[in-house]
Amino acid sequence: MFPVHENLEGKVAVITGGSGVLCSAMAKELGRQKVKVAILNRTLENGQKVADEINKANGEAIAIGANVLEEDALLEAKQEVLSKFCKIDILINGAGGNHEDAITSEEKHSQDAKKSFFDLKDEGFTSVFDRNFKGSFLAAKVFGEALLEQQGSSIINISSMSAYAPMTKVPAYSAAKAAINNFTMWLSVHFANTGLRVNAIAPGFFLTTQNRDLLLDKEGNHTARAEKIITGTPMEKFGDPNDLIGTLLWLVDPEYSGFVTGVTIPVDGGFMAYSGV
Repeated sequence: MFPVHENLEGKVAVITGGSGVLCSAMAKELGRQKVKVAILNRTLENGQKVADEINKANGEAIAIGANVLEEDALLEAKQEVLSKFCKIDILINGAGGNHEDAITSEEKHSQDAKKSFFDLKDEGFTSVFDRNFKGSFLAAKVFGEALLEQQGSSIINISSMSAYAPMTKVPAYSAAKAAINNFTMWLSVHFANTGLRVNAIAPGFFLTTQNRDLLLDKEGNHTARAEKIITGTPMEKFGDPNDLIGTLLWLVDPEYSGFVTGVTIPVDGGFMAYSGV
């Protein structure tokens, strides 16, 4: 159990994609820290499950159905959060994902590939950029004005290991996450004189709903790709969602990280530090 950050009590956090494996863990811990949490999900029922867990644990949370790619929906969500909680202190841009039309079947070009680079579709690339970058941009734009009204406010974007060195097979996802790192830096400078801090967390490799079929076979054993990941991770394991919590609490607590802005923090078991030899 993590230490209580007393100065987080009473703050309000909006979490897009809050029902995902990683962001739901963040939401539940923030609820335990007495942060009031608004879970934004395209599917309301999924967000409601997380909100219910927080409320049952004596936290305070609401779920709102909203598509991060629809600015009007985000504006309505903001009004609902402000109506319920009166302010917004923290925005976590957790909505994201990949698309099968933006993924190659092989790591390197092959004439026999089921899906080569030349088979990728514009619609797939657009979908991935929208989910990972445009959604973060729109959420920052919509909720940013409310964040500026509070002292010690912050935005946390969610990056990826693929932002630093693109992973094979997923060119759109890798490029979109690289854009998140760049956007985090740009936004941090833009708001540096206001007190609004903007940072990002780059998770290493975690088992999630989105990548489970890529990393585990039907029997639950590691796939060849999973073995490559474990081999390239000096701690020789996948991360647990709770491994992100300490970094999150540090970044959103201005008493701990008040002079930290514009950085992306890897939480990766040493993956970025390892050369492979």
